[in-house]
Amino acid sequence: MSGDSAASASGRSGGRPGRPVGRKTRGSRWGRLLDGGLLQGGVQGSPVIRLFVRWVRRPLLPVMRLWRRNIQLKVVVTTLLMSLGVVLLLGFVVIGQVRNGLLDAKVKASQSQATGGFAVAKQQAEEAVSVTGDDGAAADGRPSQSVIQWMSDLVESLSSGGQGAFDVVTLPAGDESGSGRGPRASGQVNPTASVPAALRERIDASGSAAQSYTRIVYDTKKDSQPGLVIGKQVNDPNRDPYQLYYLFPLTQEEKSLSLVKGTLATAGLFVVVLLGAIAWLVVRQVVTPVRMAAGIAERLSAGRLQERMKVTGEDDIARLGEAFNKMAQNLQLKINQLEDLSRMQRRFVSDVSHELRTPLTTVRMAADVIHEAREDFDPVTARSAELLADQLDRFESLLADLLEISRFDAGAAALEAEPIDLREVVRRVVSGAEPLAERKGTRIRVVGDQQPVVAEADARRVERVLRNLVVNAVEHGEGKDVVVKLAAAGGAVAVAVRDYGVGLKPGEATRVFSRFWRADPARARTTGGTGLGLSIALEDARLHGGWLQAWGEPGGGSQFRLTLPRTADEPLRGSPIPLEPKDSRRDRGPDDAGLPRGGGDGEKRATVSARQAGADGATRDPFALRPATVTPTADPTALPGNGARVVARPAPPARTGGTRTASGTQSGNADDADGVPEAVDGAGPGADDDRDRGPERGAGAAGGEGGRSGTRDADTDGEASRGRR
Repeated sequence: MSGDSAASASGRSGGRPGRPVGRKTRGSRWGRLLDGGLLQGGVQGSPVIRLFVRWVRRPLLPVMRLWRRNIQLKVVVTTLLMSLGVVLLLGFVVIGQVRNGLLDAKVKASQSQATGGFAVAKQQAEEAVSVTGDDGAAADGRPSQSVIQWMSDLVESLSSGGQGAFDVVTLPAGDESGSGRGPRASGQVNPTASVPAALRERIDASGSAAQSYTRIVYDTKKDSQPGLVIGKQVNDPNRDPYQLYYLFPLTQEEKSLSLVKGTLATAGLFVVVLLGAIAWLVVRQVVTPVRMAAGIAERLSAGRLQERMKVTGEDDIARLGEAFNKMAQNLQLKINQLEDLSRMQRRFVSDVSHELRTPLTTVRMAADVIHEAREDFDPVTARSAELLADQLDRFESLLADLLEISRFDAGAAALEAEPIDLREVVRRVVSGAEPLAERKGTRIRVVGDQQPVVAEADARRVERVLRNLVVNAVEHGEGKDVVVKLAAAGGAVAVAVRDYGVGLKPGEATRVFSRFWRADPARARTTGGTGLGLSIALEDARLHGGWLQAWGEPGGGSQFRLTLPRTADEPLRGSPIPLEPKDSRRDRGPDDAGLPRGGGDGEKRATVSARQAGADGATRDPFALRPATVTPTADPTALPGNGARVVARPAPPARTGGTRTASGTQSGNADDADGVPEAVDGAGPGADDDRDRGPERGAGAAGGEGGRSGTRDADTDGEASRGRR
């Protein structure tokens, strides 16, 4: 790895000079937990939390998905939550008001009864003093038995008037707990536990009446209950102070408040459910037409142009439906018009193409006769015969492409799939493109052909696609290497053709498949292309259920990738070859040693050795010698590859004249009189097999084309220039 690569690799951890590399370790237990470290006992932190969060979120995913997709559910749930909040707020306010009202009424009634009781106790004490005429105290200062009895009678008399509505309690005042006047209470009330100590202290300090809320505790097993206690300090017949308390239970008020709470809860729940149902119905009236419009729009996009919305009423929803129906009607009308126009155009192209085949056959036969006898003509007439044959070849290729396009447009193209090895197809394509590559000074290299690459495909169509890609790569490669790569993985196979020529500008990777589209309209064609090759190749790939994609960068070359499923009718999920090559311009660059570096991620790419071992163990030259007149300008970074195989070409022998076999193909890769090597039949981008050209072109016609190609191609540029002038 170079120094730059090593520096970048060490910098990935975020380290800086003078600072330790790595993440700062937290000292606390929660810090180690969040950092994914080990807690005490060896339990891992962050993964456990992530698993817990994932376990919690898993049952919520369907609910979240439904929440995102259902607007009716959103509106209803929002209405229910808001209604519940309003009902709870109103319930708290109402319950508070009712509670305060009940307590205020109870306090007023209790104060009135307690005030009357205090007056009765004072009156009875005064009456007892007037009857006895003495203070009733014993010699030791303790209250007499008459006073103690009087206190008991007072408690009984005061409590009997309440008929169970309240209880009476007497307690000694201050620190007189040991004076003999112990606490007394009615109704089995525990006096010391029922009367708060703070209330007793306040009464001792002020002597006036005071009140407080408390829990009334009984000496029996009877449950305690909330109550109101009102007390005051009064005097007994001996003029000694004591504390008199009235205890009023609040059980009735508590029952009334519970009844109000239950009623409000039931009514609130009913109101919330009712509001939810109302919201559901109201939203349904709005959402249903929207859903209908969405469904009809989906069916319209699927091609069912006769679908329309049902319109009822004159409201906004009805206006929406009418506008939608008008839009659908206009779209249907326009689409039908375009379909009719397209059908007429396809019919016209198909009819014209078929009608031209008969006169073209006659013209071809006459042109072949004239071309064979051109040596007997004067130079001008002989040159005209050659140009006539050349242009007939281009016209015939264009006609064949138009017929093929018309078959695709009419849906009449049929796929004859059978198991094929793409390596054999690539070998045939590369072999056919070799003469053109020699003239361009280009080397064609094959990578990844060590293992079989088998798929169910139409061999004729796949070969046509690859021939078009390879010939285009050679033509636009500017004399640099062309790499053909094969790969297979999973349920897909792929073939990529990489060149290092002019490349593609942004946006041209998709436009390159358009019919009759050219990147540079002013650029002359040197191999007789028709502008329909990539369009037909794209249709062939689609017919297989595959992909044909392009990538390119200005000045960095381009790559076309054909991806096919291994089995017919099997959907593709990916391609074993990335669309952007690893040796693209942004990934290339020299290393510290000045050698070219291939793909990213620090991958080392080996250059092709000078000699390679063949299958029999003997060494062979990977590259054929070139003619001395050809000076290739190969890109040194265009040599990827482990396992690369370069197609060897024999050195061109000297020739004295062009010789052809009976079939018309070239007997050797020799130069003609103009110094340009002859082309093998079918190597041009517009060439196709005999099934696409028609039966009128037999072996002799094919041979004539092959024999003439060497002479015609030398003057193609001149003819194009004369045509423009």
